[in-house]
Amino acid sequence: MLQQSPIFVKTFDIVKWIIKTTEKFPKSQRFFIAKRINDAIFDFYEILVEAAVKKDCNLRELLKDADSRLIRLRHYVRLAMELGYLSFKQYEYAIKEMEEIGKLLGGWMKKRPS
Repeated sequence: MLQQSPIFVKTFDIVKWIIKTTEKFPKSQRFFIAKRINDAIFDFYEILVEAAVKKDCNLRELLKDADSRLIRLRHYVRLAMELGYLSFKQYEYAIKEMEEIGKLLGGWMKKRPS
């Protein structure tokens, strides 16, 4: 299920892209901005997995938490671009992908309002 669901496919793809991209940040920023970005995307992905597999959870709260993490990720990516660690083209790509993921997340939230 997880491997076929569009939100998991898109998120997995952006996780791979973020890992490859943040590896190229200056050494001085790998444990600061790059770490924040990586932690945010992994936290987001882990919450999605938890929401998908746990039967006895408050799904709505998990999805709201995931949405909050996605918003944080967007801000970290913007900061990285403004500091010159991402090109504007990379930033556009990341934001476009995160917008699509956000729409999928919103659809999930509407589908399962519990």
